[in-house]
Order: sequence, then structure tokens, then C-alpha cells
Amino acid sequence: MLLAALPPLAELPASDIDRLAARFLDDGYLIIPNAAPAAVFDRVCRELDPHFQAGRFGQGPFYGAETKRFGSVLRRSPSLADLVLDPTLYGVVEAVLGGWCANLQLNLTQAIEIHPGAPVQVPHRDQDMWGGAKGEMQFMVNVMWALDDFTLENGATRVWPGSHRTPQDEMLPEGEAISAVMPRGSALLFLGSTLHSGGANRS
Repeated sequence: MLLAALPPLAELPASDIDRLAARFLDDGYLIIPNAAPAAVFDRVCRELDPHFQAGRFGQGPFYGAETKRFGSVLRRSPSLADLVLDPTLYGVVEAVLGGWCANLQLNLTQAIEIHPGAPVQVPHRDQDMWGGAKGEMQFMVNVMWALDDFTLENGATRVWPGSHRTPQDEMLPEGEAISAVMPRGSALLFLGSTLHSGGANRS
């Protein structure tokens, strides 16, 4: 659900956190357009650019021979802390996970660049990395920032709305997936139980 009328995150009153969290839990994903202050986002991109230039392409069909990715992003881009600690974004995550978790922990940071020619990624649920019964609680929330415009042509992440409520070992029809099309500086949030995949880059 593209909430295009929302103001920037920093301007949202606290009451909207509950509204956003409710929509998030209902759909399994949430797009917040233009979520980052432009100046902060420009700094993040400048700090990450040399690491993308020096990065290596992946191996195997899941990571992708046409895709670059690297971790330790907070160490490589100090400005990213302003995005990770945004109070409204953090509030949404806390509202979603707070019923199950006493404390929130940042599991990993990763930068991904899907190059032209990359095929669509295999659909998966990120919570599968954790043990424990699936479908009874939410283990994690992913926050994906668009360093460039996410489009149908350049590999926008695909999500299956409502898939967090389906059997967690079940794949869903391709026709039920949507592409998270959003402008640069936007944030895509999706549950660890939401089926998703990287899109094909046909640009």
C-alpha cells in the first residue's frame, strides 16, 4: 500500500505510529515515500559509493552473479545512523515487535546493488534463519532504503501482501506479488514472515 500522502517521517506525530504499525501488520509490508531527509540521504549515498565501486558480484542463484552486496554498512557510512535511529521509523518497528520482544536488536546492515541483467531472485522469508515455531510471533522487521528509484525495470523488491498470514512453508503464485515501486529516499518495511524477493533488472 503506497501511502503517498504521508509527510516525511520526522514530521509525523506519535499518533500516526500506531496507524502505520496497524497497516504494516495488516499487509505485511509498508512503503513510506521520501522518508529520509535529502541532505542525510545524499551523505549516505556519497559514503557508500566507493564501496559499491570496489564491491564484488555475488555467487550462486540466490545472491546473484549480477548483484553486489556488502555488510558493516554503519562502519562504512556513519551518516546511516541518522536513518537507523529515526524516532518515527524506530517507533513503528517497536510497535510491531514490542508485543513479543523486550528489547530490539539490529541484526545486520547490508547494501545491495542489482545490476542490469540480474534475474528475479527466489522468493523467501527472512525469518527462516531463526529457529522456533513460525506463524506464532514476529521474529524480525526488515527496513530497506531506496538508494535509487525502485522501478519495475531496475529490480524493485517484490513482496506478497498478506503472505505473513499464510502457512510459512508455502510458496504463493507469482501473480500475487507486487513490486515495491518507490522514489529514492523512501523506505520499505516488511516482516520477516513476509514472502519477498529481489526483482529482475531489465534496464
